[in-house]
Amino acid sequence: MSAWVLPDHIADVLPSEARHIEELRRQLLDTARGYGYELVMPPLLEHLESLLSGTGEALDLQTFKLVDQLSGRSMGLRADTTPQVARIDAHLLNRTGVARLCYCGPVVHTRPDRPHATREPLQFGAEIYGHAGLEADVEVLRLSLDCLEAAGVVASSQSPVIVDLADARIVRSLLESAGQPERQSGIEALSARVHAALAAKDASTLRDLTRPFPAAAREGLLALLQLYGDVRVLDEADKVLPSSPAIRAALADLRQLAQRVTGAQLSFDLADLRGYAYYSGMRFGIYTAGATDALVRGGRYDEVGAIFGRNRPAVGFSLDIRELVGVLPAQPLRAAIRAPWNDAPELNAAIADLRRNGDTVVCMLPGHGSEIDEFQCDRELVLKDGCWQVAPL
Repeated sequence: MSAWVLPDHIADVLPSEARHIEELRRQLLDTARGYGYELVMPPLLEHLESLLSGTGEALDLQTFKLVDQLSGRSMGLRADTTPQVARIDAHLLNRTGVARLCYCGPVVHTRPDRPHATREPLQFGAEIYGHAGLEADVEVLRLSLDCLEAAGVVASSQSPVIVDLADARIVRSLLESAGQPERQSGIEALSARVHAALAAKDASTLRDLTRPFPAAAREGLLALLQLYGDVRVLDEADKVLPSSPAIRAALADLRQLAQRVTGAQLSFDLADLRGYAYYSGMRFGIYTAGATDALVRGGRYDEVGAIFGRNRPAVGFSLDIRELVGVLPAQPLRAAIRAPWNDAPELNAAIADLRRNGDTVVCMLPGHGSEIDEFQCDRELVLKDGCWQVAPL
């Protein structure tokens, strides 16, 4: 095998795509800053016990592990940034009020999380700590939609932006009503299989798994398989699901979100459990044409800081900028000014002035007058009447 062949699902980023990624990174961070989010930069690797605290088995399996040559301790390359941001909120900032934090940096996965995905996403995210109310959920949803709009994802009748909503409290409440504390480990194993059957919408398996459950819990879980569609799903859920406080609160919150979030088409899938071990309440995915999966995922995860000794309410979202670039049109070449190469002080001063003003000036090296692939030279610097001037090509 050639030494320069990269590992599977790892790729170089070439100039046009790299420029697009970098411009998107700036646009997304500026959009978050407009909402008052502060930028944090967690390290790419940490001691393993800190990096994986409270994250669950799924993230453990996605994490590359290595040994620190200085301390001999096990370390990991982060597979998700949210636990690190929770640690920063809990231990470094330690604020009593609301903290709005955003981040952007690479994460590394041991395997792609879906077909054709990279193992090195460039993860952008924004999170609110310290507010348990629905207002924070609404803000995070609005910010995520504004980020997509800033990136150039524009909704149309042919290509709608769809926000798919669910709430982890619904399934959790139904499972808790069927559990027996003295058989907690068995219930956990059974719960995982129930989650898998719900995710696959496998009615036959779900019916078998829930046979020993109380009738209300069993019928509620089976009903979830049909509870997907537009906002009318919430009315149907009111009719067929048990009237527990957690379920009623979840449905009421979903109604409020449906009323307050604009600029996108809303859908609901009350059996969608992706990230069920992570989310504690509302969760959402944002879909658009050209993407094989959700471009954005987020929700409420109030337990994320508990392992760090500070169990603060938390809600946020993240996206992969490299995936986002893949659904956007290719950018035109960047306009530039062509200049001759020589040591004339007047020429170099004119070039420096143009660059200070934000123009791209490409000097033509001797013998290589037109070898430019990323920039479109639509003007040139010419000597006219004894001074260097920009003229159209």
